[in-house]
Amino acid sequence: MTDIFTFRVKKIIGSIPVGKVTTYGRVACWAGNSKGARQVARILHSNSEKYSLPWHRVVNRHGKISSRPSLGHIFQRQLLEEEGIVFDDSGRIDYSLYLWYPEPRAVEGE
Repeated sequence: MTDIFTFRVKKIIGSIPVGKVTTYGRVACWAGNSKGARQVARILHSNSEKYSLPWHRVVNRHGKISSRPSLGHIFQRQLLEEEGIVFDDSGRIDYSLYLWYPEPRAVEGE
């Protein structure tokens, strides 16, 4: 059985709409563990494919893709750009345009 934090993380990430992003830290906080950003990353890594989670919509607190430049980095950026998200010259996403906050009901319940 999945623990409540993992359940909430998956529910929150599954709720991120097309064309929006959020951060690992915000997901962790909304799911009940303000220091669980790395745990969110691990949950995404091990559950994204199985649960069809929009993993590419989760970025770091600086508005950048967390992975090092690689095929995965390029793929994530491509997916976000296909959703209309624009990156500045330093590879940063403007949170004033694209940052998503969940509805309270997205984090409630088991």
